Amino acid sequence: MHTMPGAAPLSTEGHGPRAASGVLLVHGLTATPQMVRPVAEPLAESGYAVRAPLLPGHGTRWEDLNRTRYEHWYDAVESAAEELAAGPEGSTGARRRVVVFGVSLGGALVADLAGRRPDLVTGLVLVNPALAARDPRLRLLPLLRHLLPSLPGLADDIRRAGPPRELAYDRTPVRALHSFVGHWPRLLESLPRVRQPVLLARSAHDRVVPRLSSEVLLREIGSPDVRELWLPESGHVATLDHDADLLLRTTRDFVEELVPT
Repeated sequence: MHTMPGAAPLSTEGHGPRAASGVLLVHGLTATPQMVRPVAEPLAESGYAVRAPLLPGHGTRWEDLNRTRYEHWYDAVESAAEELAAGPEGSTGARRRVVVFGVSLGGALVADLAGRRPDLVTGLVLVNPALAARDPRLRLLPLLRHLLPSLPGLADDIRRAGPPRELAYDRTPVRALHSFVGHWPRLLESLPRVRQPVLLARSAHDRVVPRLSSEVLLREIGSPDVRELWLPESGHVATLDHDADLLLRTTRDFVEELVPT
């Protein structure tokens, strides 16, 4: 199956003292690892072991995403976290401590991972996580999935002009979206089990995920250590927008605090 140029996953084993720790970065719905590379690559250059997987159904054609479901994406994230925590193949050293980073759908997936597998997650960076919305059109998804294969795309909500733009599908597959939205009630119920430190980054100009999503997360999450980062000049894809450097610096500081060398 042909993968879009630039959509390849990222995997490094790290170097130096920081190789004993890892960062797992997860992209959003219809997107690719290109979305998180501005954070993943500097962390890898700093020496951390890094994984940025390409979720099933992504990076090829939008029709392929309609053949996958939330469980497929979650399984891919958990497998990547297990691999990252285990260390290089054949390693006999201690398991790595892993900080997870997710944008939109990726934020929901890594929060789910932290609740289900606290042994794998030391801390979380959640960038505009998608967990709730009041859009009445979402209520029609159970019907629409039988009538329409796709809806207009969600990608490229970026305020900054010029490249790079988000590498993502120009359509939103309805069955895949329905699968994700259908998991929101369970995800909200699981948030009290997330006890790890959290950095929540919120864009001021997000046109994809409403503020309600982060407000619900702040109300329900079980972590006693939740820090907020306001991104005043960014749209939904903050990793590619005006505040990308601020997001990177704050993420790097957060990771260094949780997994010091």
